[in-house]
Amino acid sequence: IGYSTMYNYYGLTEQLFQVMYILNTSLQKEKTISNIQFKMVKISPKRMFGLQKIKIKDAKVIVSDRERTLVDLIYFPEPVGGLNKAFEILQEQVKSGKIDIKKFIGYVLKFPSLSTLKRIGFSLEQSGIPNGQLSPLLKRAKKTSLINLYQAESRKGKVNKKWMVIENAS
Repeated sequence: IGYSTMYNYYGLTEQLFQVMYILNTSLQKEKTISNIQFKMVKISPKRMFGLQKIKIKDAKVIVSDRERTLVDLIYFPEPVGGLNKAFEILQEQVKSGKIDIKKFIGYVLKFPSLSTLKRIGFSLEQSGIPNGQLSPLLKRAKKTSLINLYQAESRKGKVNKKWMVIENAS
């Protein structure tokens, strides 16, 4: 179980979502059971990490842990209102000490999306994480093409060469 289902579980948002996301490596389909929409999302086996077992009622369920859920939050921010809100949530989690930064950075390095890595690196720097801790992310972001910080068609904005992002309006 992942994405917005876990955003609420970890208290990253108070929103209760109408869709239960189930990430897996084989099925892509949707099904509604008792007015709850289940969305099975097929993902690459490379993205199946950062998981833990928790008990919900009498069943053990595999879910994304807090750090992995935060990576997913930046990758899939629409349910919380977009990247601006996702950055706020990430920065609050960092500043409150609720996440293991070393583990989180390790997950970001494993995650197969350079755009997500750049956005998270930029946000962590804004949160005051020292360059020493960010250096593995900076090495991966170096010598890559520019991306928009916020998903938009316009490529206007300040160029941040450190993270290779265009700081465009959100």
